[in-house]
Amino acid sequence: MFYEPIKRNHGLPHDPFKAIVAPRPIGWISSVDKAGHVNLAPYSYFNGVGSHPPMVMFSSEGFKDSVRNVSETMEFVCNLATWDLREAMNKSSESVPHETNEFELAGLTQAPSKLVSPPRVAESPCALECKATQIVQMNGADGRLHQNFVVFGEVVGIHIDEKFIKNGILDAAAMKPIARLGYRDYSVVTELFQMTRPDELKR
Repeated sequence: MFYEPIKRNHGLPHDPFKAIVAPRPIGWISSVDKAGHVNLAPYSYFNGVGSHPPMVMFSSEGFKDSVRNVSETMEFVCNLATWDLREAMNKSSESVPHETNEFELAGLTQAPSKLVSPPRVAESPCALECKATQIVQMNGADGRLHQNFVVFGEVVGIHIDEKFIKNGILDAAAMKPIARLGYRDYSVVTELFQMTRPDELKR
């Protein structure tokens, strides 16, 4: 089949786009506004965008609380969403008033960050403290601005639960990170496989 997304002429009950761009890591973003209200929300349009320096991005469909907070303070924390925290992650996605603290809503513990003001999820095995560098409202191919906002940030501090470091390597399978697929589907990492890149074989 072939369809044009803008025409929504796929003829299916649901648009398969999100099922194709999958799995998507979940950026579980904690932030605070200038008044000190804490927010925690998951974003499945999330990823790393560089390693020197380490940088990440998350994208919001709409100018939601996370984007608003980051625009005020230019700081956020990305907490790793895992299998054990899946229900809390899902609960934190609920649409609630701006003043609501999703840590409390989801039964999570706020842990202080070291270099930024937003707290991190104490129960999460990894957290990335970030200083925002850009907030970009995206243009479509037609040149018009759309309600998609991408937040870029430099990772200035990293927290890791050392029980997941084995032989000097972070054991991703042991942490069981979860990712978003299409529809209501998620996946969990429990197995790994390795491949050697061709350029490494030449060395």
